[in-house]
Amino acid sequence: MPEDLDSVAGELSVLSEQLADLALDRLRRATDPDDPAAAAAATEERRITRARRAVEKAALLLSAPPNDD
Repeated sequence: MPEDLDSVAGELSVLSEQLADLALDRLRRATDPDDPAAAAAATEERRITRARRAVEKAALLLSAPPNDD
C-alpha cells in the first residue's frame, strides 16, 4: 500500500477510536436516570456510532489491497 494511503488509514483508525469513546460517553449519559438529556444522548450515541462505522469502513478500504474491478 502506498505510504500516503497507509497514513490516512492510520489517522482514520485513530478517529474511529475517538468516536467510540464519544459514543460510550453518550451511552453512559443515556442510561443515567437522573440526566434530563438522556434521550438526546441516546440519539447522539446512535449517530456517532454510525459515523464510527463509516470511518472504520473507509480505513479498511484504504488498507485493503487494490481490487481490479
